[in-house]
Amino acid sequence: MSTQSTAGIGDAGTSDHPSRSDGFVRGVSEVIGGPLGDHAVALDRPAGREGRFWTAARIVLALVCLTLALHWVQKSPCQDGAWQNNSQYTRMCYTDVLALYYAEGLNEGKVPYADHPVEYPVLTGYFMGALGLPVHALGADNPGINQGQWFYNLNALVLSALGVATVAVILALRRRRPWDAALFAVAPALVLTATVNWDLLAIGLAAFGLLAWARTRPGRYGAVPAALAGVLLGLGGAAKMWPLFILGPILVLAVRAGRAWAALLSVITAAVTVVVVNLPVAIPYPKSWGRFFELNTTRPIDWGTLWYIGRYLDGKVSPDQGPFDWLNANIPALNWVSYALFGLACIGVAALALLAPRRPRLAQLAFLVVAAFLIFSKVWSQQFVLWLLPLAVLARPRWGAFLAWQFAEVCYFAAFYGELLGASTSRPVFPEGIFVLAASLRLITVAVLCGFVIRDILRPEHDAVRSTYRDDPDGGVLDGAPDAPWYLRWRDRSAAVESPAQPAAA
Repeated sequence: MSTQSTAGIGDAGTSDHPSRSDGFVRGVSEVIGGPLGDHAVALDRPAGREGRFWTAARIVLALVCLTLALHWVQKSPCQDGAWQNNSQYTRMCYTDVLALYYAEGLNEGKVPYADHPVEYPVLTGYFMGALGLPVHALGADNPGINQGQWFYNLNALVLSALGVATVAVILALRRRRPWDAALFAVAPALVLTATVNWDLLAIGLAAFGLLAWARTRPGRYGAVPAALAGVLLGLGGAAKMWPLFILGPILVLAVRAGRAWAALLSVITAAVTVVVVNLPVAIPYPKSWGRFFELNTTRPIDWGTLWYIGRYLDGKVSPDQGPFDWLNANIPALNWVSYALFGLACIGVAALALLAPRRPRLAQLAFLVVAAFLIFSKVWSQQFVLWLLPLAVLARPRWGAFLAWQFAEVCYFAAFYGELLGASTSRPVFPEGIFVLAASLRLITVAVLCGFVIRDILRPEHDAVRSTYRDDPDGGVLDGAPDAPWYLRWRDRSAAVESPAQPAAA
């Protein structure tokens, strides 16, 4: 029998109620009277049959709008660009979007890459120029306007729209579990980091790429969504690179299911998209184009990473140069060690996908790969938490561990700004160990989330999504598909080797 049997898995007609299915929410709900009752179904009716305007999906969309509005308020003290007495750190409102309007020469009308090298992949540079150059042109004719503030607010508007669109995609992928999207919508990390940089551009593209893949089906016309998924993930990769990592889990799962044609189509279209987007800069401006790669190659250990924690411990263990200090002084070696660890993690995720008793869901593997990249990277900027938010929601929509992780991110956010302020004034705000503790807490909570996801893969009965769906609502052509015949034969042979037949008793 296929290992993809759906026996015991979620009923196609059921919808999820977190106050019943999630232990953390069920416990908290006791404060307001206990779990949702059997007759309180108005918020869970299918679209078009609602008894009230405020359906679950509309409430979640309203919540993300409120969250992004709160983020705008949190960043408002910095919007005028008059950062005096380190106000951008004391008020924790620093944003690259405003700072780089001036640092990248957009305030002088410089075209990204053509007139000034940009430290980001090309689609982010295009995005900066598309919004920044019109603001500069407007400011040239109206010297009274604050160009930096206009640029920030225009970016905040577009990036917030992408954040709302990401929630809409999660709702589309989880029609029977609309409250899962609330994890993203009310995430404290979204309040604090939504427009620190342009990460929501890549996140929105990656989310639409996952939605396109979820629409793939067997047959001629099912190839169109697979190609579109590749284009969207390629565009996301041309903005921040990490969306390309999702292609690996797609390919591994497709091989196990015998549907490699769809995955290969996505990989090919993604590669073509990345090349097409990069060529207009790479050919005429190779030095400017290579700035991103140069910075990533030569950058030393950054704050808050695994390697930074190691350097701190080096200093506590021995006054001599420790291994992490040595790596920081030998950047090529640091790069190779970081790449090797990430590569080993990816091999481990691929092995998990092939050895798991039931084929894992796409979001589970995608979360593990992106989390491994962050854990082993020498750079883990404050806003990189946004990369994991939608994948965590899709991979493991459980409130308890998610909120513990978000608490750790808030602690790190506060400690990080204390570290920035101390570095700027040469007067430490608190002992270095506090910052290292906050960074360690963030690292540990992400690792714990990975452990829970791995447990859900090895024991699918713990998977919250499969308590509602029969297989993988994000899987597209893989959803409900049996494992490939070659895979079943391999599993049978492996089982026979591990449990050889015993000779009959004489």
